[in-house]
Amino acid sequence: MAKCEICGKGPQFGHNVSHSMKATNRRWKPNIQRVTIIENGRPRRVRICAKCLKARAKSK
Repeated sequence: MAKCEICGKGPQFGHNVSHSMKATNRRWKPNIQRVTIIENGRPRRVRICAKCLKARAKSK
């Protein structure tokens, strides 16, 4: 299961609802990216969601 290593965001569950109101299971997956970040002067490969990636870019 893909999970963001910063915020812990994982897949969420719900239903597809058709016109006849028949509910079938579905899941929303987070946009997980594998990136190399510099942490304490050393490169580190992490899996983070796109929202955390954008937030990191803005804070620099």
